[in-house]
Amino acid sequence: MKKNILAQMSKFDFQSYLIITIGLLVGSLAWTGFLIPSEIVGSGVGGIATMIFYVTGFKVGYSVFLINFVFLLVALRVLGFGFGVKTIYGIIILSFFLWLFQSLITEPLVSDRFMCAIIGGMLAGASAGIILSRGGSTGGTDILAMMINKYKNYSPGQLLLTIDVLIISSSYFLEHSIEQVVYGFVTMGVSAYCVDLIIEGSKQSVQIFIFTKKPDEIRKEVIHTLDQGITLLTGTGGYSGKEVKVLMLLAKKRESQTILNMIKVVDPDAFISLGSVMGVYGKGFDKIKS
Repeated sequence: MKKNILAQMSKFDFQSYLIITIGLLVGSLAWTGFLIPSEIVGSGVGGIATMIFYVTGFKVGYSVFLINFVFLLVALRVLGFGFGVKTIYGIIILSFFLWLFQSLITEPLVSDRFMCAIIGGMLAGASAGIILSRGGSTGGTDILAMMINKYKNYSPGQLLLTIDVLIISSSYFLEHSIEQVVYGFVTMGVSAYCVDLIIEGSKQSVQIFIFTKKPDEIRKEVIHTLDQGITLLTGTGGYSGKEVKVLMLLAKKRESQTILNMIKVVDPDAFISLGSVMGVYGKGFDKIKS
């Protein structure tokens, strides 16, 4: 039984990397298909790399990799090895996709520059949302914000916004054009909105009630294999009048399929009720904000 559960978890981890890769692919297309050929400077390391490309002709993929590599080396010394494999994976794959697509795409996929800013921002935001929702990261200014936050009492969100504003504003000196800066801020705004849209969707939680003849087996698998909390309730059957055990747990929506697969393996005859909840606050979920 344990092998079946572990196989399901391995499958889930493979799916996470696959979805992160798709997110990286979408983000690379946003930059190489819309922003870079339209000479629009976006936020983050991508924006810095884009300005380097306009000035020197050095490909964006190379710059993204080198800048992130330097950030990683410094961060490992300052913060320790706290980024995980998914961050390193994201940096390498993103750099490769940027190099590949910039070699293939030489003209913007849409002729209108404003539409390139909108579409590029949407795709870049969707990409970031997909990657973050699966626990991945592309490093970049996120790492810089974390390092500053360790020594200064600034929130990472405020730091990232400040850094992005500085990057986009500095694009003015490329052509001495306010229009250049405006397009960058349009891209940043659209991107931030799309990130929030996807992240909020991925943070949705579900409440699961399990009616089963094998409550102890399922309880052990949920706690020890899936590392989830669970509550055992005592009920009475409305028809039979007999005492029944009911399991109740709260989980992230993205984890629900793994839990359902586990229940199916342990007790194929279990009766399951799954419903969305408006909010879950506490350890492992959201914090109540004052």
